[in-house]
Amino acid sequence: MKYPKMIIFDYGHTLLCEPGWDSERGNSALLKHITKNPGGYTIEEIRKWAEIIFNDNMMSVRELGFDISGRVGDKVLYEMLGIEFALTPLEMETVFWDGASPGDTMPGTAEMLDYINSKGIRSAVISNLIWSGEALKIRFDRLLPYNKFEFVMTSSDYMFRKPSKFLFDIAIRKSGLSPDEIWYCGDNPYNDVEGAHNAGIFPVWYENDTDDRPGREKYEYNPSFDCLHIHEWREMIGVLELLEKN
Repeated sequence: MKYPKMIIFDYGHTLLCEPGWDSERGNSALLKHITKNPGGYTIEEIRKWAEIIFNDNMMSVRELGFDISGRVGDKVLYEMLGIEFALTPLEMETVFWDGASPGDTMPGTAEMLDYINSKGIRSAVISNLIWSGEALKIRFDRLLPYNKFEFVMTSSDYMFRKPSKFLFDIAIRKSGLSPDEIWYCGDNPYNDVEGAHNAGIFPVWYENDTDDRPGREKYEYNPSFDCLHIHEWREMIGVLELLEKN
């Protein structure tokens, strides 16, 4: 295990969580901004079409290891229905997302980021996410205002989903570092731990039960390679302190 020059993080259930997620509430917040609805579609009718486009079709693409931007999904949905909004595509993302769940930080996230910032360890984000990196950066800046993320990458901006090596290789190039100078932290042992390892990045498996929801997948996982398995961010701080001393 080598002291890192940069640590890259996953988003969901790693740095932030989405307590009380309610897509109906997100839709209600978004649809308040409709300026044109010639078909007179109700919220319930729009929701049914959204399920067809996002759940039935986009999810099948995700299962193949790819992502389609939520902006593209919105474009298909609302242009098909003739609905227009007094919002930009980015605003549509954030209004829906904040309405569904304004989000919260995972325990100790702010303190951990303050620590690595104080040590000059650079940071960034790679997330499997339907929303754009722009929208995710806005959320980070609101909930973690002192972050120093050099880049925020989401799969919907790059087509490929973790564990695709493409995402990690792009991040390595953006960093200007060699893979062995980077750590990657995430909660999914396959997308995050395996994906990072396959790209030559040291993996950190962050397994924390905060905001665990019914039906959330539990992993029985024993990696065949070296990784750091933690349950709280202060554990990683402790490891970094020991490595710094040595």
